[in-house]
Amino acid sequence: MLAAFSAVLSMLLLNGFPKPYQPVFNTPNFDRASEDGFFLCIEAADPMFESGRTRQFLQQLNPLQVSEVEY
Repeated sequence: MLAAFSAVLSMLLLNGFPKPYQPVFNTPNFDRASEDGFFLCIEAADPMFESGRTRQFLQQLNPLQVSEVEY
């Protein structure tokens, strides 16, 4: 039993603890994601990410809404 608890604790430490709060949750209409189909979040950690091009691409897909979230 000690090995199982150690394995779970090690997994949480190595993968990062679950985040109970995410700024994405505060975007307008986030609560409707399950009603409208799905919610897509694109993070800008990639050095080749360009906000303008990404927004333009997403607008071409005719979404209900595109929001930018500041962390």
